[in-house]
Amino acid sequence: MPVEKVIMVAQEDFLRKQVAQHLRKKRIIVAECGSVQEAHDYLGEDNFDLMLLDEKLPDGSGPEFLAEVNLRPAKPMVVMMGAEGSVDVAAQCEKDGAFDYLFKPFSNEQVEIILHKADQFAQVLNVNQFLTQQDSGEDPESEILGGSTATEQMRKLIRRVAQTDATVLIQGENGTGKELVARAMHRNSARKDGPFIKLNCAALPENLVESELFGHEKGSFTGATNKREGRFELAHRGTIFLDEISELSLPLQSKLLRVLQEREFERVGGNRTIQVDVRVVAATNRKLEQSVEKNEFRQDLYFRLNVVPIHVPPLKDREDDVELLAEAFCQRFIRKHGVPVKGLTPEAITALKAHDWPGNIRELQNVLERAVILCGEDGYIHPEQLGLTAPPQAGLGDAPTTDTDTPAEPAAPEPAEAPVAPAAVSADGSTTSLADLEKQHILATLEQCDGNRTQTAKLLGINIRTLRNKLNEYKVSAGAVD
Repeated sequence: MPVEKVIMVAQEDFLRKQVAQHLRKKRIIVAECGSVQEAHDYLGEDNFDLMLLDEKLPDGSGPEFLAEVNLRPAKPMVVMMGAEGSVDVAAQCEKDGAFDYLFKPFSNEQVEIILHKADQFAQVLNVNQFLTQQDSGEDPESEILGGSTATEQMRKLIRRVAQTDATVLIQGENGTGKELVARAMHRNSARKDGPFIKLNCAALPENLVESELFGHEKGSFTGATNKREGRFELAHRGTIFLDEISELSLPLQSKLLRVLQEREFERVGGNRTIQVDVRVVAATNRKLEQSVEKNEFRQDLYFRLNVVPIHVPPLKDREDDVELLAEAFCQRFIRKHGVPVKGLTPEAITALKAHDWPGNIRELQNVLERAVILCGEDGYIHPEQLGLTAPPQAGLGDAPTTDTDTPAEPAAPEPAEAPVAPAAVSADGSTTSLADLEKQHILATLEQCDGNRTQTAKLLGINIRTLRNKLNEYKVSAGAVD
C-alpha cells in the first residue's frame, strides 16, 4: 500500500525543498507548507497519506496541530520533526498519536525507512478494516474434512502446490468447498502470514467489479468521495481468491490478464501504476474450455489461470466422507444453536450415505442444520428429520454462487399459472435429451413471464447472467426485457 501523497509542514525552506525533491523522484505527490494555516488549507482540499510536521512553526505549535489532525475523519499518518534534544517531546508526541519522530538533521535514507514503515502500517490497517467489514459465512479456520481416497489425493496436491507461487485454477461443482481449498492453499504457503482476500466476481454489478478489483481514485465516478484501495492492493504479499472467475466480462478479463502477466495495474480514474506481489487463486463451477470455445472467456487468460488445475470432487464421489462430515456439521450446529442434541441414529447415517447430494457439501450442511433444529424429544436425529425422502429438484445451468454456508435466497413467488414441464418421453416413444428438456423449460418459463428475464430467472432459481448465457446459446433475440 504505497504512500502516494505527502504534506510537508516545516518553516525551513531548505528542509522542505530537500525532502520534497527526494519524494518527487519517487513519483510521490508533495504539498509544501511553511505554516499551520497553509497546512489547514491543503487538508481542506485533499487527503494525504503522510504528514511530516515540524515541532515549531511560525503561527503555531506542531504538537498542538497534531492533536487537531488526529480529530479529522480522514487523517494522514503524522511524523513529527524536531531537534535532537527533544527526546521528551518526541515521546509525548508518540503518546498523542504521532506515527514516528525524526530528529533533525536527518538523511534521505531515514526518510526511506519512514516510508517503508508507513507502507507496511497502512497495508495492515486497510486489510484489518476490510476483513472486519467483510461478511463471510465461511469459518476461516475450517479444514478440509474427510478420509476418502479422493480427499487425500486432493490434500497432497494442495500441500505440494501451496509451496510455490504458481497461479491455481480450482474447478468443481457448486457447494463442493472450493473456497476451503483456496484457504488451504494460502495456509500452507509461504504467504500464510499475509492477507487472504477474496472476491466473488458474480456477486457484484459489472460496473463495480473493476473498482473492487483495482480500486479507484477520488472523483473518478459519482460517489467516489475518497481514494479506495482494491482487492489486489489489499492482497499485497498475500493471496487473492477470485471466485466465479468465469463471470468476469471480456474487458475486465483483459485487465486481469495484464495483472497476471506484469503484476501491475492502475486504479479506476488514476494514472499511477501500482505494483503488487500477489498469488492468484481462481475458482469456477463452469468448464472454461467450453467458455473459450464460445468466445465467452479469453483463451490467453485461461492459459494464465490454468497453470495448476485442481478439481474438487463432488460429494457423491466421496461416499466414505459423508459420515465424518455429517458428524462434524452436527456438532457445529449443536454449538451454534445451543440445542440438546445427542447425535445421529444409524438409520439417519444410512439415509445420508444413500442420498445423491446434488448440492454437495453445502446441501449436507443445510440438511444437518435443519435436522439439529427439528430434532425430536429423544435427542437423536432420525431419517425423517433429514427431509431426504423427496428427491431434490434439479437446478438449471451453472448458477454462480459462492462456496459459503449461506443458504440460497428464497425463490420468487410463482406466477398464477406455472409453466408445464416438458415431457421426457414424446408421444412416439422417443426420449428427449436433458439439454433439450432444459431448453424447453427455460423458454416456456420466459414465455409465461411475458419475456421478463429477471422474473424468469427468479422463478427458475438461477442467476440472471446464467439465464442470459442460456438464451444467447439458444440464439433467442434480445426482444426479452430485463
